[in-house]
Amino acid sequence: MKKILLLIVLLYGNLITAQDLVNEAFVEKWDNSKTYLLDIVKMMPEEKLDYKPTQREMSFKDQIFHILDNMSWLSKAYFTNEKHIKIDHSSIVLKEDILKEIEISFDKAKKIIEANKGIDLSQKVEFFAGPKTKLQILNLMQDHVTHHRGQLIVYLNLNQIQPPKYIGW
Repeated sequence: MKKILLLIVLLYGNLITAQDLVNEAFVEKWDNSKTYLLDIVKMMPEEKLDYKPTQREMSFKDQIFHILDNMSWLSKAYFTNEKHIKIDHSSIVLKEDILKEIEISFDKAKKIIEANKGIDLSQKVEFFAGPKTKLQILNLMQDHVTHHRGQLIVYLNLNQIQPPKYIGW
């Protein structure tokens, strides 16, 4: 019986350690993601922030605000008890202010995730696309940023602007 109890304690301890490693890895990748997005936005001239390649696409600026709103929604809805309230970004027009907003949004989401160190990432939550684990929500947060950041790189290329080198290894 003592051996079984010891085994349970060891397995549970390993589970907590593994989840903490996931949290730490996410935070490191999140910081790299923020830096890379900031570098991309710095490359686009201010007069091109409203650029969109086709009518059905979001503008460069709208892509950024979409990224920020999504990270706020996912981090608040699934890692806090806060209700997400969509922010009206229409008054933010200067690149300097957009860069500040990126910093603030990434840092808020990071703080929320760091505060959840040790949580059960296998916990299922209701999601509009069906039940997901909290680990899947973390992956979705990063994947969504990557998806739209990739579109921003295309926007730079369509304007003959060399995108910054990838960071985030």
